[in-house]
Amino acid sequence: MKTLKGPSLHLAQFSADTAPFNDLPGIGRWAADLGFKALQVPAWDERLFDVATAAHSQDYCDEVKGQLAEHGLVISELTTHIFGQLVAVHPAYDAMCDNFAPEALRGNPKARTDWAMERMQLAARASRRLGLADMGTFSGSLAWPYLFPFPQRPDGLIETAFAELARRWRPILDACDEQGVNLCYEIHPSEDLHDGTSFERFFDLVDRHPRCHILFDPSHFVLQQLDYLAYLDIYHERIRMFHVKDAEFNPSGRQGIYGGYSSWVERAGRFRSLGDGQVDFKGIFSKLAQYDYGGWATLEWECCLKDQEDGAREGVEFINRHMIRVTERIFDDFAGARIDRQQINAMLGIA
Repeated sequence: MKTLKGPSLHLAQFSADTAPFNDLPGIGRWAADLGFKALQVPAWDERLFDVATAAHSQDYCDEVKGQLAEHGLVISELTTHIFGQLVAVHPAYDAMCDNFAPEALRGNPKARTDWAMERMQLAARASRRLGLADMGTFSGSLAWPYLFPFPQRPDGLIETAFAELARRWRPILDACDEQGVNLCYEIHPSEDLHDGTSFERFFDLVDRHPRCHILFDPSHFVLQQLDYLAYLDIYHERIRMFHVKDAEFNPSGRQGIYGGYSSWVERAGRFRSLGDGQVDFKGIFSKLAQYDYGGWATLEWECCLKDQEDGAREGVEFINRHMIRVTERIFDDFAGARIDRQQINAMLGIA
């Protein structure tokens, strides 16, 4: 059995234009002082990391690792969520998603998609140079606006959307395979891969690609009212990354999972800082130990109420408290007895 690693910190919600959050050495020193052991680095954030340089330069990757090693840190994984989002954008989201792309590509969806697919492949090469085995991402979404089947969806709409999604991702998965890197899709509302059924549909369309895996984040299942412990039972063989993030769902007579277009503070389903929500982390960490998950436990702070630095500080202790160092002994070994084959036969009444 394996003991998972951690705590790691996803930097996407912490990077900023002010010190110490505006470069990797500064934010690394801050995270190490809090007690984090690793950083999950967003490959799109050029304040922290240059993914194109990392893809082509081993010296740059060694320098980045050395800067973090000075503070006792490693990189747990690269994340590519923004690039992944741009691989597949429904036209309804063009204007909003254009903000994720270089200015020269805005208003040109095909060029934006081509750029995102190239960035994904650069990130896979960078992961290999950094010695990383897993990389997180979003699937993007072509079918999401048609989530609720009214007006009645025309035959073939969802099938066509997923076929196109698989067509775009297949060369990226192949590139990941060439680099020895697993691509872990965060199962997330607003992405076409948002639950087990949608992941299975996609997984089959990419021919059950050996590099197609899952980033597990239970907070998104709370907001969907999906059984995240049963999800671990079903999909544990494909789960390679884990975001430790809390959430709560408090439906009322006025509001349920759709949220009534309310702000995060006013929604029935809200992300919360670790320990302030409803996620059964004791159950999750137990399941991960049971299923031999050996990856990182990574804090992703998203909370509509608590300050992020407080969330990070409390989150280190929370993760450490929930990590299970798996036993190397069987608890009832003391009562065991040596029994040979002849005795076993006698116990069973076998001549």
